[in-house]
Amino acid sequence: MEKPTYYITTPIYYPSGKLHIGNAYTTIACDVTARYKRMRGYDVYYLTGADEHGQKIEQKADEMGISPQKYVDDMADSMKALWSLLEITHDQFIRTTDEGHKIAIQKIFDRLYEQGDIYLGEYEGWYSVQDEEFFTETQLEEVYKDEAGNMIGGVAPSGHEVELIKEESYFFRMSKYAARLEKYYEDNPGFIQPEARRNEMLNNFIRPGLEDLAVSRTTFDWGIPVKSNPKHVVYVWIDALCNYITALGYTSDDEGMFERYWPADVHMIGKEIVRFHAIYWPIMLMALDLPLPKKIVGHGWLVMKDGKMSKSKGNVIYPEMVVERYGLDALRYYLMREVPFGSDGVFTPEAFVNRTNYDLANDLGNLVNRTISMINKYFDGELPAYDGHGGPLDENLEQTVYDNVKLYEEGMEEMEFNKSLRAVWTIISRTNKYIDETAPWILAKDDSERDALGNVMIHLAENIRIIAILLKPYLTHGPEEIFRQMNITDPEQQTFDSIMDYGSIKTAGRMVEKPKPIYPRLGVEEEVAHIKGLMTPKEPEEPASEAAEITIDDFDKVEMKVATVINAEGVKKADKLLKIQVDLGEEKRQIISGIRESYEPEEIVGKKVLVVTNLKPVKLRGELSEGMILTAEKGNHLTLISVPSGIENGSIVK
Repeated sequence: MEKPTYYITTPIYYPSGKLHIGNAYTTIACDVTARYKRMRGYDVYYLTGADEHGQKIEQKADEMGISPQKYVDDMADSMKALWSLLEITHDQFIRTTDEGHKIAIQKIFDRLYEQGDIYLGEYEGWYSVQDEEFFTETQLEEVYKDEAGNMIGGVAPSGHEVELIKEESYFFRMSKYAARLEKYYEDNPGFIQPEARRNEMLNNFIRPGLEDLAVSRTTFDWGIPVKSNPKHVVYVWIDALCNYITALGYTSDDEGMFERYWPADVHMIGKEIVRFHAIYWPIMLMALDLPLPKKIVGHGWLVMKDGKMSKSKGNVIYPEMVVERYGLDALRYYLMREVPFGSDGVFTPEAFVNRTNYDLANDLGNLVNRTISMINKYFDGELPAYDGHGGPLDENLEQTVYDNVKLYEEGMEEMEFNKSLRAVWTIISRTNKYIDETAPWILAKDDSERDALGNVMIHLAENIRIIAILLKPYLTHGPEEIFRQMNITDPEQQTFDSIMDYGSIKTAGRMVEKPKPIYPRLGVEEEVAHIKGLMTPKEPEEPASEAAEITIDDFDKVEMKVATVINAEGVKKADKLLKIQVDLGEEKRQIISGIRESYEPEEIVGKKVLVVTNLKPVKLRGELSEGMILTAEKGNHLTLISVPSGIENGSIVK
């Protein structure tokens, strides 16, 4: 029997900076859904990727002194590394610089132009480079005017300034499809979730009248050229939104994937880009005579107490920081538990530590540890056989499982992740209470209660097995460790379908003799302080001033020598540092240098460099640094100052 298909997508992320835990939320939410659907027997296709064109990318690359392609290549590599760290099970990472995508976009644009949905005109409007978006005066957060009352600029809702742009542009006839889109909303009330987002689209954009949309630019080059008029590049929203179909081979010679998986079951996006996905994207699909996605979910943000995460505020938390210190399960659990469906969630260090301690370490971890320890103590690690209900307590415990598995399924289908996790924790709490109600330590003292004691152990073990299965989409390490410690090796015992066959648990022999805590408790004060340190805004740098004049005597104090890099490797728990060994001719030294974001270790081995050799040695992250390698800096990019190969190591630079 052929599996039913399920196609889920994240937005494709704009690589204008390092991704933070807000971006990780969306990707993990889709991963949880994808894992759950696979567990339920679906043929899942999970897409994520990078939106790599636009003026902002061109400007950032120029600031760094590198090509836009080099910039987006580096950013794509960092995104892929992050998704690997978060154990994201995506099937494809699409990039809008992929050749197949570019060809497909040109075909789509030409078709829309030929059928009259796109036309050539001239656009004048207020544009934010940072947001890649035009704004009307009424949409701006603040408007600047001159003494005569004429508008001269303003600030977008994002806080970025706008500038007046006037240029020739292609336009999409959005107004042509407005009535049809409104009718689609009416006929498909679940199309946009949550419902408040749907009402916002209707009342703020569609009913007041949709304006035609500018879909090309001529003031920059970094984009996909319009094939028939190459001075224009396709504007970001056609380029980016169509990734959901070009990734499946739409317009290519082989559309088998497209025919299999389209329409998408879910586009998961942040609430700030609902308009583009719920208005522009459906209209494009209508114009292409393609089915619309089944559901668009606009989730809330993960924010800080002082508002949205912002690099300028210095309150950004990066996933790598959390995973490195607390493990992946703690991050995935917190993000999915803390953001209510459709609303914003607030990240606080206290809440993160408490969730990890109370939910993972205490409720779940202690339940597993206590149960395995009791089975070892009372039954030599061998699990007794299930023999049905032993009384009202057992019956109530089993009913709690059935009721909450149903709530769990509802939460997963509705993408209300905190609701489904609450259902799991209801089972966990009830199981912990069951231990206190049955008091196994008292039953163990009476030989006549041996069967009753065995019945308690089997119910505890079975509930833990079911809990582990329900948590598999969320936690990538804990459930596997539970199965390992309980010696549940049969794959069939780890499937969702096995849940409804209560009491079917079987182990491959004895459980581990000494169970280890799956989630160790965190020291509250220490860890809250650590996370607050990560969140503390950096002091603003003093404005750059002209370099102070020095004398030749000052310069003569600096000793610089030529050296060859003979080995390099990363410094543990330090994303920016490389540990470098250099040959100075008469000696070899170790230098710790903050160039890891610009160079891979293998790239610099063999290079001739300049080293300041009379700096006082210091320790950085526990590693001795005996000098400094000279670099040139532009923007955030560092370039090693290289030396001709003919100069001998140890030569003094004057």
